[in-house]
Amino acid sequence: MTKETKILCESPFPTAKEDAAHVLYDDSNAQTQSSSYRLAYDDLDFIMRDELRPVRLQLELLKPELAQADLGIKSTVVIFGSARIQGNIEARQALSDAEQAWNEHPDDIELAHSLAIARRIFTKSHYYDEARKLGALITSEAKKHKYPWIVVTGGGPGIMEAANRGAADVGGKSMGLNIVLPHEQQPNPYITPELCFQFHYFAIRKMHFLMRAIALIAFPGGFGTMDELFEALTLIQTKKVKRIPVILFGQLYWEKIVNFDALVEEGAITACDRELIQYAETAEQAWQLILKGHGLANGNNPSGNKKASS
Repeated sequence: MTKETKILCESPFPTAKEDAAHVLYDDSNAQTQSSSYRLAYDDLDFIMRDELRPVRLQLELLKPELAQADLGIKSTVVIFGSARIQGNIEARQALSDAEQAWNEHPDDIELAHSLAIARRIFTKSHYYDEARKLGALITSEAKKHKYPWIVVTGGGPGIMEAANRGAADVGGKSMGLNIVLPHEQQPNPYITPELCFQFHYFAIRKMHFLMRAIALIAFPGGFGTMDELFEALTLIQTKKVKRIPVILFGQLYWEKIVNFDALVEEGAITACDRELIQYAETAEQAWQLILKGHGLANGNNPSGNKKASS
């Protein structure tokens, strides 16, 4: 578009930003100093009112939506997992510290419990490495085959950090959807800055996880991981979103934590519902399951992902 054409296409109305800049607030004028005089969209006290929650919900949906649209992001591979699973070096150090503390106070029950947890976390540290490999594999293979897919995580530490880190390892972009928590959560340093979003509402964050998802991968995790996993399974089961590969990393972990077969036996779900879940132990296995789920095992080109209905 030429400069002349752009001028002809411009709206005759001033932008909201321009109007806000033109407002004069005279310190000597009681009227302009009143909060009632402020433009509604430029008045944070007004925006934060309980009655404005519907507006804030809409804004929180729109901001990441428009940012992703501007960047041409159409499809994502969602990776969940515990924020507490560390890499091998960090987990080994935490285990060593727990062992030392317990050795100094062998009768302390709490220290004994902490040591047992540290050992279990250490045994799961290989999942950090696999999540990192998976983030790198998805990103590099997507670029190679021109699949419009990027990795998205919850934006925090642990498994989320590993997946974002893997994408960064191969020079790719990845997304992080952080959430405001009572204890401060910082985004991990491997998220692409312009794709690092923060949410107040869990519900809107969940929508953004699924709106462009072409696969969902859940590493071992706790309440948050299971929350996202079961919400996705419910939406697929009820056909609120189209079926996508749902891959659980670490079959022994998941079968210990959740007895899916018992749900079938009890009649709570059907055998077909049980088949929505697949297992993987390595990044390569997960990648092949994603390709198979989209009919790409023979190198076909994807048609792109359509957004989930809202």
